[in-house]
Amino acid sequence: MTQDSLVRRITDFASRADPYPLYRELRSTPVLHEEEGGPYVISSYWDIEALLHDPRISSDAANLAAAGEDPLAGSEETGGLPPSFLRLDPPEHDRLRRIANSGFGPPHRPRRIDGMRGELREIVTALIDGFGDARRIDLVDRFAYPFPVTVICRLLGVPREDEPRFRAWVDPLVANLDPGMRQGGDGDFERTAREARMQLGMYLAGLVEERAKEPRDDLLSDLVNSRGPDGAMTMMEVLSTAVLLLIAGHETTVNLITNGMLTLLRHPPVLERLRHEPDLAPRLVEELLRYEPPVQLVPQRTCITDIEVRGVTIPKGSRIWLMLAAGNRDPERFADPDRFDPDREDVQHLGFGSGIHICFGAPLARLETQIALTELARRLENPRLVQDPPPYRENAVLRGPRHLEIDFDGLRP
Repeated sequence: MTQDSLVRRITDFASRADPYPLYRELRSTPVLHEEEGGPYVISSYWDIEALLHDPRISSDAANLAAAGEDPLAGSEETGGLPPSFLRLDPPEHDRLRRIANSGFGPPHRPRRIDGMRGELREIVTALIDGFGDARRIDLVDRFAYPFPVTVICRLLGVPREDEPRFRAWVDPLVANLDPGMRQGGDGDFERTAREARMQLGMYLAGLVEERAKEPRDDLLSDLVNSRGPDGAMTMMEVLSTAVLLLIAGHETTVNLITNGMLTLLRHPPVLERLRHEPDLAPRLVEELLRYEPPVQLVPQRTCITDIEVRGVTIPKGSRIWLMLAAGNRDPERFADPDRFDPDREDVQHLGFGSGIHICFGAPLARLETQIALTELARRLENPRLVQDPPPYRENAVLRGPRHLEIDFDGLRP
């Protein structure tokens, strides 16, 4: 890409704090192809939504590899594990996702997520109580990161006493999903990530072995012992799925909570309203998923045949980037799209994607964020930003502040 290309400017770290003017410019060319061998970038809501449901668009890791290196695709190496179902096409994708879903939600476990409400509130209360006498905190380090990591550990069935060790393995793996971190890192960074993958794989394999002998009421036990019409997962498929649920779900929720609190602090009347109207939370979170989605774009797609979008033929084997955040602010789909409006009537956003690869952990991420933002709004007295914009992570795909320092006058009980 040339230095002044639109895609280069969008992915440039200098644009991370506010990429939305660039997305507006991008939508003037709904199918953008800037150079030979580069991706076809799709930015209108209706085109993205259609392509997410189009069987001619592949997520298969083998097709992605054949399309050539993509600097934004990230690394999903998991210590020799097979690709997760996120990187597979039907029918294998469908088989693995159905098995995983049988333990995660309806129809087999319809109350598993909703039944966690009390436990989620306990975790949130403990984290906020842990602010103690502090009058300035980094919301990411003190709250938005530990909350979803703790939740996913408990959902999977990781013993409470192992959570600190578990987090130490997760950190370098999450960092390795960030292309900027990997490109700017050295050999030690790569070695640390490989070592973390190996240690995490060995640790999870031990838990899988235990759950095969003595099942418990946790998701890992369900993955190990599923014997439905789709058969059972292999050991390697169980491990690959567990790693996916751990990392992908956790990373998305950290960004959603942090982006959410940042947006509320920029809109004090909405923050105050949430404090007095906790029932606003579900609608507010849906608008956040449209307005500041934690996943900005999906670069892991290729065409398995020639397709036509808006009169442009995209050749077989081409890489496609689906710009979810640009689609979420498409004025052809949403009225006054750059306005944050928790009372918006029609919020069919792309924040969790759509189609067969729609975010697997969306019900949990929604519930976590609703509870987190409601309790932060209720308990923090006069919260305010220390720095705006805050420092952002390098990642252009999983966009969110790396730190979010907040001053406040005290804690309400």
